[in-house]
Amino acid sequence: MIELPGAQVTIVSYRLGMADGVSVTTAQWVRALHRLGARVRTLAGEGRADVIIPGLAMGARRPPSTAQLSAALDDADLVVLDNICSLPVNRGAGEALAEHLAGRPAVLRHHDLPWERAGYDGLLGWPPLDPAWRHVAISDLARRELVHRGIPAVTVHHGFAHHRRPLRRTRTRVRRALGIGPRDVLVLQPTRAIARKNVGTGLAVAAALGGVYWLTGPAEEGYRPELDRLLASAERPVRRGLPAGADMAAAYAACDVVVLPSSWEGFGLPLIESAMHRRPLTIGSFPVAAEIAAFGFRWFDVDDPGQLRRWLADPDPELLDHNERIARQHFGVAALGRRLAWLLSSGDHGSEEQTIHAVA
Repeated sequence: MIELPGAQVTIVSYRLGMADGVSVTTAQWVRALHRLGARVRTLAGEGRADVIIPGLAMGARRPPSTAQLSAALDDADLVVLDNICSLPVNRGAGEALAEHLAGRPAVLRHHDLPWERAGYDGLLGWPPLDPAWRHVAISDLARRELVHRGIPAVTVHHGFAHHRRPLRRTRTRVRRALGIGPRDVLVLQPTRAIARKNVGTGLAVAAALGGVYWLTGPAEEGYRPELDRLLASAERPVRRGLPAGADMAAAYAACDVVVLPSSWEGFGLPLIESAMHRRPLTIGSFPVAAEIAAFGFRWFDVDDPGQLRRWLADPDPELLDHNERIARQHFGVAALGRRLAWLLSSGDHGSEEQTIHAVA
């Protein structure tokens, strides 16, 4: 496709530089591409990016102009469309990009797809296709759905930076800012508040553990009234958002347990983040979780909080060692770099209906 050393790669998305999964994993690709010698520019409709074109934003009324796209993209050797041609929340922007990039090397990375969301599941002809493009799914489940619809694709799992074990002062500082005592069990749900994240189940886990529930993300997609109702009736104390100066690495350092009770995730970043940060994870049942669990992770079931309560009473560090080891081996930045080098090389890959495991 291209030779990466010295190449100009431009990554485009609806929004970047935020706490959502697309922003987080775009940063992973930027890091991995830099390691491979590429020059990387980011372009988005809102948030924090090297270039902002408002017409690319989810809620934009008009798509970007040809002149805007030419100025931002025409010097790129490769353009990565990160979810902006996947879930058509601004279809005009996606169509403008697809037209502008026709016949040019591009990677369409799909986090969310139309058939996964109510209101888009009857849409035909999306994602767009072009012989010069490669389609990348973030899970085997999504890859199989793409292939079933006649779109050849590969799976490239995410690549997370490894964090050194958190310094005690980081944990102490964040817990103090939250008003959490040293003996309190802090249950972190590092997600947005929308219906499929099952905040009520997260609250129930915190109650079963006698802990404090901490939801870091905002309410979106009209979920605020339901969230307010749930939090008002919570049995245990609740914390919202990140304290000033704290990032998600600090949040993981501060917590004792991570809960991901979702009914659906395109991937589920806490599956790997919790392992990298050496925190026990309790999860709900969603399809991609089974795919990632097959690597050998050991997690707790949200429907059996007693099991996690017993572990907290007598923690076994071997479980944390085990999960961290698997995460570093299969989901580290180095593994992602090898996958991208294979994906973007100029050679003939043959059938692309596969997961890129062999090189990792």
